[in-house]
Parts: sequence; structure tokens; C-alpha cells
Amino acid sequence: MTDQSRPAGRLRGALAGAETEQVGALLLLGATLAAILWANLGSGYDAFWATEARIDIGDWSIGLDLHGLVNDAVMAFFFFAVGLEVKRELTIGELTDRSRAVVPAAAAVAGLVIPALIFLVVARDSGQAHAWGIVISTDTAFLVGALAVIGPAHPSRLRIFLLTLAVVDDIGALSAIALFYTDDLNLRPLAVALLALALIALVRRLRSGRGPLYAMLAVVVWFGLHEAGVHATLAGVAVALLIPVAEPRRHDVERVVELTRAFRQSPNPQYAAAAGRQLRDSISINERLQRSFAPYIAFVVLPVFALANAGVTLDAETLERAAGSSLTWGIVAGLAGGKLLGVTLATVAVQRSGIGVLAPGLTIGRVAGGAALTGIGFTISLLIVGIAIDDPAARDEARVGVLAASLLSFLIGWAALGALDRRRPLTPPGQTLLRPFDPTRDHYKGAADAPLVLVEYGDFECPFCSRVTGSIDEVRAHFGDDLVWVWRHLPLEGVHPHAELAAKAAEAADLQGRLFDYVSVLWAHQDQLERLDLLRYADELGLDLQRFEEEMDSEHIERRIQDDLDDADIMDVSGTPTFFVNGHRHEGEFDARSLIAALESTWPQTPRPPAA
Repeated sequence: MTDQSRPAGRLRGALAGAETEQVGALLLLGATLAAILWANLGSGYDAFWATEARIDIGDWSIGLDLHGLVNDAVMAFFFFAVGLEVKRELTIGELTDRSRAVVPAAAAVAGLVIPALIFLVVARDSGQAHAWGIVISTDTAFLVGALAVIGPAHPSRLRIFLLTLAVVDDIGALSAIALFYTDDLNLRPLAVALLALALIALVRRLRSGRGPLYAMLAVVVWFGLHEAGVHATLAGVAVALLIPVAEPRRHDVERVVELTRAFRQSPNPQYAAAAGRQLRDSISINERLQRSFAPYIAFVVLPVFALANAGVTLDAETLERAAGSSLTWGIVAGLAGGKLLGVTLATVAVQRSGIGVLAPGLTIGRVAGGAALTGIGFTISLLIVGIAIDDPAARDEARVGVLAASLLSFLIGWAALGALDRRRPLTPPGQTLLRPFDPTRDHYKGAADAPLVLVEYGDFECPFCSRVTGSIDEVRAHFGDDLVWVWRHLPLEGVHPHAELAAKAAEAADLQGRLFDYVSVLWAHQDQLERLDLLRYADELGLDLQRFEEEMDSEHIERRIQDDLDDADIMDVSGTPTFFVNGHRHEGEFDARSLIAALESTWPQTPRPPAA
């Protein structure tokens, strides 16, 4: 009777993205092992990557060996993808909400600073102290893959925490490359690159043809930075930060609906093309590019980079030299120890200070386990090895340090999260209500201090939720002031495509004091929950329509609903309606008689007298 699909479309999208990252992490690991085998079992590794590639146009030419081509050109696509993610998170994502971002952001900053300080202390006599940037970056692809391999109980909140941290970490690592690992500047090509960036900022104003212009100008930016002496991969970041990102606009979405309806009524190529074009343009180019680039970055760019950079010779001489190298141990201490220490201590400090709070279901112990995994520093770490260290022997020592630290970090994280699951397991999902009733936050009917609490997770498009409203009325009449009924959102977008929008509309109505009046209309019109329908209902109730629509699209309402969805995910609640009776999940039917019996069974000691 209940839907068993995932709680939200966004969650499904995140999981799909996680699968791409997990497969990408496996390819990255495979390429790393292949590079090590190639470097140790044959003599052609270094010679192959030293093969020169040149471009000659008249008197002008540019020459790179294959290793440089991968690190300077191919990796620009990786940094472009990172830049797109950073821009999105800063504009409409997790980093726009201070209360959500402050803990992982502070942890990320500490995870940048403390590893660098530890490296400087340990490696101060190595002659390579300037290579501190090797230990500041977390490899997001390996991080996500490692979390999937370990499979801790209910990883969704930990994954969100670590991904938010990784975005800030990326910002810090990219800034370090730009500020501290850039060669002497050649101002003329730098000016050309800056001019191309200015033109990219203007391209967004064009009505069409933006894609080819973005691509052409991006190439100009790359060549300009390369010739200027700036590490050319930063071209990817610079271009990405100028790519516009925005939530879909109501007018664009409604136009898609109109064109689709027209095509359905009169199928022809013109309507099909117009609908497809409008559908594409309703999503910002930033998000379209993220989705398009992700498979290529995960399945091609990063594995090729690993193949070109992870080929360290692990012979007895190299290992012996690395074992006694303060450079190697500085990297191991910075990544495996510094990341764990910095992220954990910052999280404790920020939480105890009251500046920020951890999401429900996250504990300091689980954050510490995740913090250990942030010591997996591969991609940017190896990139900085190539930029900051000239001596081939020292490079091998540094690469051994990166590989050893990444492996050690994975083992520490695996042991920590596994031990927590065994010794301090989370409450079995769904049996106990994760977040208690909060009258200052929850939507409810009844007395806030009632001894009986009935929490419902529901969906405005779910027919079972609509039918159970009569049962709820009967249960409330039976218990009177001894019962408070609480509503929380669980829009199942997999089968109810309008449910989340309806939930947002209900929240907007609540901000004008008409939640339950509006909800009654929603129950009566479950087959009419398009956006225009929801606006019409608000107008019929006399709500301020402009305010209603603005608040329905607000980040605050979206996050409120997402909080309910996240809680449901942690509790493994995937069907609607789902009830919790005095904090414990109700198993069985949800007719009035069954709910009354379940509530009666929780009444303390003496049976409750029957209602009048």
C-alpha cells in the first residue's frame, strides 16, 4: 500500500551522481595501480610521457610533452568541473546557508591550515618546505568512492557534510595554486587572457550561440595563462566561475509546459524543436555543463591523470630513501594526521561554541571517521608535486608519501567508522523518531504539551495520505486535548511528480497563517497540482499572491522540506503515510481503530478513560 521509492528526486539524483563517482574512483584506483606497475615492470613509462607534442601556427609554436599536456591541458577540464561545482554551491547550493555551511566550512579551513603547519614542522629540513601545498587538498573522487566501499550505516548526512567540506577545500587548494605556485608573469598574454574572461562574462547576455563562444574564448584564456606563466589549469576555474547558474525560472518552466501541450495537440518538428530548446534553456548552463562533463571527468580525465602521474618507481632504493625522508613523512603526517586532526577539532569547536550545529544523525565520532578519509589527497596533491618539486628523486619521495598517506587515511577511516557501527550502532532505522516533536518548528494540531504525540510523514499527492485524513480526525476526536498530531513532508517524486511543489506551496501558505486551510484544498484536488493550480488555490483563499509565489520558491522553504526528507532517509522511511506513535514507528494498518489502539498502548500505566 505504500510507495517504496526513494524519498526525493534530489536524493535520487545525488545517489546517481554517487554511483558515477564510485565507478570513477575505481577507474582512478585502477589507473594508479597500472601506472605503478608500468613504471616498475618496464622501462618505457618516463620515455612515453616525455614524448613531445607541438602546435605550430606560422612563427608561433607551443610545445608540451605528453605529461605536461595531461597536467596543463587535460586537467583544465577537471578544474573547470570543480569550478562549476564551486560556483553552484556558492550561488544556490549548500554554501548559501550559513547555518548549514559553517561547520563543514570551518572544518575545511582547519583541514587546510593544520596539515600545512604539520608538514612545515616535519619537512623543514628537507629543502622542499615550499611544497606544503601537497598536503592541503582532499581528493573528492577517492573520498566518495572510499565512503561507498566502507559502507557505514546511514551515510547520507556524512556524505553531504564531506562534500560540502570538499567544496571549500577545493577553493583553498585552487587559491594556493594561483597564489603560491605560479611562475613569473608575462603581462601581455595575461592581458589577453583577462580580456577573454571579460568577454566570457558578457556572453551570458546573448540570446543564442553562447556555447561555441564560451568554448572559443575558454581556449584563448588557456593559451593566455599558459604563455603568461600562470598554471594553465586555472583557466578552467576562471571560466567556470563566470558561467551563470540560477534556479529554473517560473516563466521558463511554464513555457516548457505550453510548448509540450502544443506539441501533444499538434505533433510537428517545429513544436518538438521549440519544446526541446525551451526545456534545455530552462536549466542554467552551469548545471547542464556539470551533468555533461561529469562522466568524462570521472571516466577519462582523472584516470589519464593518474596514469601519467602515479608511476613512482617502488624499488628498494626509492623505498629506503623515502623511509628516511622528512619530505615523505611530512606528507604522510600532514595528510593522514593533519586532516583528521584539523577537521575533527574544528567541528568540535564550532559545535560547542554554538556557531553551528551538526545535522541530525551526525556525531563527532562519525565526523572523525569521515575526517580520516579527507586525508586521501591524490589528484591535486600529485599535481602540486609536479609543480613545486623539480628534483626527480624528491618527486618520487613525495609521490610515495601521497600514496602512503592516502592508503593510511583510508584504513584509519574504515577502522573508525566500522568500530562505531559495531560498538555504538545507530538506532535501527525507522524504529525511533530521529527528531522529536518541536512545537516551534513543526506543523501540528492539538495541545503542544499533550502526553500523546502522533507524527505523520506524508505526501500531498499520495491517495493513501488523503484517505487517512478522516482517520486522523477520528483519532483526534477520540483523544481530545491528550493528543497532538504532527505533519512532516515526504514527497515521493518518483511516483508523485507534483508532490514537492505542493509541499512548497503548503509552506508558503503557512507563512501567511493559512496552512491547514490550504492543505484541505490540496487534499480535495490531488489530481490538479500544477503550479498554476497551486497559485489559483492561494488566490481563492485570499492570500497575498506575489508574496506566496516568492516564498514558494525560496531557499528557506526548500531547505525545510529537505530537512524532513533527510530525516526520513536516515530512518529508512520510504513510504507514505508513515506514522510514529510517541516516538516509535507504527507498524500495521493506519485506520482510526488501529491508530487509537497503538496510542492507547503507550499510555503510561493506567488506561486512559474513554473520551466523552
